[in-house]
Amino acid sequence: MFNTFFSPLEQFEIVPFFNLKFSSTLFGFFDFSITNQTFIIFLVIFITSFLYFSILSPKTYTLYMIPSRFQVFVEILYKIILSIVTSNVGKEGQAYFPLVFAIFFYILSFNLIGLIPYSFTITSHIIVTLSLSLFYFIGINIICIKKQGLKFFALFLPSGVSAVLGLLLVPIEIISFIVKPFSLAIRLFANMMAGHALLKIIAGFAWNLMGCNGLLFFAHFIPFVVLIPLVGLEFVVAIIQAFVFTTLCTIYLNDSLNLH
Repeated sequence: MFNTFFSPLEQFEIVPFFNLKFSSTLFGFFDFSITNQTFIIFLVIFITSFLYFSILSPKTYTLYMIPSRFQVFVEILYKIILSIVTSNVGKEGQAYFPLVFAIFFYILSFNLIGLIPYSFTITSHIIVTLSLSLFYFIGINIICIKKQGLKFFALFLPSGVSAVLGLLLVPIEIISFIVKPFSLAIRLFANMMAGHALLKIIAGFAWNLMGCNGLLFFAHFIPFVVLIPLVGLEFVVAIIQAFVFTTLCTIYLNDSLNLH
């Protein structure tokens, strides 16, 4: 039993809790199954919504004059994200602060809840991070087109560039523009998946050593000792990746608003 090997990628499998599949001759196949991914999404939404309303007065729906510890924590995050928005976008970016703060808070929640044993890390799936990146990227460019009009295409041709050099720069700028949401998604997905896979490999190695006899049994303490700082490192990585994702979102927002 102790020598059973579990793949480090097993933790990323999407497992259905309730199968709700329907087929229709008119609309085709539908899958409304409740999976571990769906459960974590609704759990995070419920927890964050509960915590948000817990720092509001039930009578006035405003913050308490004497803040709780969680309210102080949220206010610190509020100031940090607001400083990131204003430093990268300027005062004009304050109108988009609620969007940026929501993105940061939910990515941070998804990253941290994945560190709980037997939980599920949503941001370790490329389809999730890519969907979030694409929706955000498409949204800010719709805003850019609405605000700038045809000047939007100035993103691909810097001012003062000759026609000959423009033939070289325009394709490069278009490719770099298209790659932005993909690099944003891959960065978050790769960091979260690699860290969790490493933790599972070391934990599995320690678990297999526990099934051995003699000195090998006592050797399992070595990977367990190594695992403790790695869990702390992964906790820091989860926070940093949320900040990195948010910072890049504000940089892309600035590019769209100010045509940089």
